[in-house]
Amino acid sequence: MVKKFSLLLVAVGSLLLAAGGYQYFQSEYYQKVSLKEAYELLSNPIDTIRQSEELHETNQAYIVTAAANTNVSFNPSQGEVAGVLAIPALDAELPIIEGTNEDELEKGVGHFKASAYPSQNDQIVLSGHRDTVFRRMGDLTIGDQLIIKMPYGEFTYVIKESQIVDAYDTSIIKSTAPQEVLIVSTCYPFSYIGDAPYRYVLTALPEGKK
Repeated sequence: MVKKFSLLLVAVGSLLLAAGGYQYFQSEYYQKVSLKEAYELLSNPIDTIRQSEELHETNQAYIVTAAANTNVSFNPSQGEVAGVLAIPALDAELPIIEGTNEDELEKGVGHFKASAYPSQNDQIVLSGHRDTVFRRMGDLTIGDQLIIKMPYGEFTYVIKESQIVDAYDTSIIKSTAPQEVLIVSTCYPFSYIGDAPYRYVLTALPEGKK
């Protein structure tokens, strides 16, 4: 009886490992596809971007003459690739997907739809799984850079703070207008199995801001 129970445990464990491995490699595949799509987006400026400054049309392409801090209207649809999050300290480049549901998080870093994008002068919220895109997030330290690459430019942020909050604490998500603040979060502890009880949160400000 004990032997049969032991064999059952081994079988169940093997199945769980196989399922976890399949999900991991599936997520890796989706991320690669999304990253390729993101760089195609970055290499071809899109005409859905509108700035409050004048746009000059030359050879059917828009040349943006506005200053970097000009408000930008950029509203991708749920599930669309929006840009790239580069993390130099980790030598990582991750696709940013509009939305934070499971379907979006499987493909890359999710952008909380109710939050802003770079140059919109408000809080930007990005989230990702601790066992895929953000599995090395704990290696980041104060002063490290986070670079968001968008179809309308690149924006560098510097990590100023890290904190651990309750998984259901939504107080960190709030308007910071007119100050631009980048929030990056993932589940915590990083090695926890199942639904983690906390969230690990990084706060970053535009480079040069204190």
